Amino acid sequence: MFSKAKILGTLTAAAILSATTAMAQDVTLIMHHFLPPVANAHKVMLEPWAQTIEAESDGRIDIEIYPAMSMGGKPSELYGQVRDGTADIVWTLLGYTPGVFPRTEVFELPRVHKGSARDTTIALNASLDLLAEDFKDIHVLFLHANDGNLIHSASKPITTFEDVAGMKLRTPGRSGAWTIEAMGAEPVSLPVPAVPEAMAKGVIDGALTTYEIVPALKLQELEKYTAELPNGDRFGTAVFMVAMNQDAYDALPDDLKAVIDANSTVNVAAEIGQMWEDFEVEGIAALDAAGVTRTVFSAEEGAKFDAANDTVVTRWIDEVSSKGIDGAALVDAARAAVAKAEAQ
Repeated sequence: MFSKAKILGTLTAAAILSATTAMAQDVTLIMHHFLPPVANAHKVMLEPWAQTIEAESDGRIDIEIYPAMSMGGKPSELYGQVRDGTADIVWTLLGYTPGVFPRTEVFELPRVHKGSARDTTIALNASLDLLAEDFKDIHVLFLHANDGNLIHSASKPITTFEDVAGMKLRTPGRSGAWTIEAMGAEPVSLPVPAVPEAMAKGVIDGALTTYEIVPALKLQELEKYTAELPNGDRFGTAVFMVAMNQDAYDALPDDLKAVIDANSTVNVAAEIGQMWEDFEVEGIAALDAAGVTRTVFSAEEGAKFDAANDTVVTRWIDEVSSKGIDGAALVDAARAAVAKAEAQ
């Protein structure tokens, strides 16, 4: 859907049609997000996605992207910006607004997310009816996950469960904080762009984050070790969304809504998810080139982490159940959706 050949071909056709009919753009949509333009999320996902929509609308939709919070505010304010109409579209991390998306958080949990961005992204978008209450004030275009979190350490080698105890680790969100606590470490809540400075200054000992983000943040220059679970499992994941202001979506004519819809939710889930799996390759290569030691825990140590991660799932169920949400049912449904995606 986002291939350059298709985009260029469709853009050429759109240009010819535009010249023939003198059709002007109908809509300009402002998109805001928190990462720099060198990040894969911007240059490989968001820009081609916007170009595809422009092409398939025959140039009638123009999406202007403002990266790195260049419209102002903090990453935690992106949800409010799209809800209130300061931005027409945002790409953001749900974990930046803890408690706002309690149902969707289930897909972030360790032992629910298994380590495949593709599978969890398909499962997320197939489960939107189940999660609808979380998004009642906005229009979701698509949700996605990354491949998931592993431990990045500035200077301490980590080969056992016990090695993690006492470390200060950046957390990507609430479930990540609970995961860090279950390992006996101390969570430090930071937006991902703040990680390099915090690691360089010793504010944190490391981070619970992905391989994908390494090149954009140049973490290969700041850390000496990584550690991950066996069998490709991860310490949960982060869920992101591309969402649109509801009034902005409602104001579109039906034919332009159809273009947006064709590039939303289940229609793009597999491609977006696979994209995030592919992003990992570049990050791993950067670490290897810098001589960073990458450790995969043994099965024995992995079992210790699994036991700790099980307590995170139980804690989450108890937390959301206290707010009238059937957490156990959501965990079962999420695991079933991920398993179904694995088989596709």
